[in-house]
Amino acid sequence: MKKSLIYSVLAFVLVIVSAPFVFAATQAAAVAAPAVAAGVDYTKAIVLGCGLLGAGFAMGFGAIGSGLGLGQATSGASNAVGRNPEAQGKVMLTMMVGMAMTESVAIYALVISLIMLYANPLIKYVGLGG
Repeated sequence: MKKSLIYSVLAFVLVIVSAPFVFAATQAAAVAAPAVAAGVDYTKAIVLGCGLLGAGFAMGFGAIGSGLGLGQATSGASNAVGRNPEAQGKVMLTMMVGMAMTESVAIYALVISLIMLYANPLIKYVGLGG
């Protein structure tokens, strides 16, 4: 877990650090050969790549948070029923409502991810959308 987190952060930092060099290379190519470099623009690729990364992080963190919440709710309800078996009906009803609320976090993360993928508001600024 730690190793993959470190690799993910390292890859993200590498992308952020290398972005100015990409822009510098694009500008140098535009100065050297305007006819060849007229079609080369990495802004679109960077915006779409960041949208993909953001959507992935949103779904990942949403699923992790939802999973941890569901696990704690189930654990607490099991402990409560084990201590007081007569209150099983009330505990289970409360647990189901709480689990539904916790699961809504993952659904919200899915909505945000889909917006970032298919209705990204930054796309119209870089000339990809209509």
